[in-house]
Amino acid sequence: MTTIAVAPGSFDPVTNGHLDIIERSTKIFDKVIVAVLINRNKTPLFNIEERVELLQESFRDYPNVEVDSFDGLLVNYVRSKNANVIVRGLRAVTDFEYEMQSTSINRKMDKDIETFFMMTNNQYSYLSSSIVKEVAKNKGDVNGLVPSHVEDALKQRYNVP
Repeated sequence: MTTIAVAPGSFDPVTNGHLDIIERSTKIFDKVIVAVLINRNKTPLFNIEERVELLQESFRDYPNVEVDSFDGLLVNYVRSKNANVIVRGLRAVTDFEYEMQSTSINRKMDKDIETFFMMTNNQYSYLSSSIVKEVAKNKGDVNGLVPSHVEDALKQRYNVP
């Protein structure tokens, strides 16, 4: 049986912490679908197409990674992809509290979908897309926080030489 996992997120932008979780997931699951959430309650820095492109570039050398986007309930998306696992990265206790709520409602909606929690590598435990955007917006160095092509996209977006 093929195990298909979905790694959902807004990825605005994708960080090295995201990459760490997804790369490690590719060693555990047969296929990993990186699913970019279309969240109408947020105003993203990068539009959905740009985020998908940045992720596709990040995982171009991973044959078992597919990048997609979705709107609506995660459980419905997971079912539509014939997946049976949701992969979530955890940085701190606050992440766990939020993820536990999400996992509980997902389990209520579909008891056959498992959630797989993976601790972020310690070197990325402080890292978030919000922090990266704040540093880049204020012309700080994001080298080592995001892949180089994402760093270039941030510099272009914020008009940083």
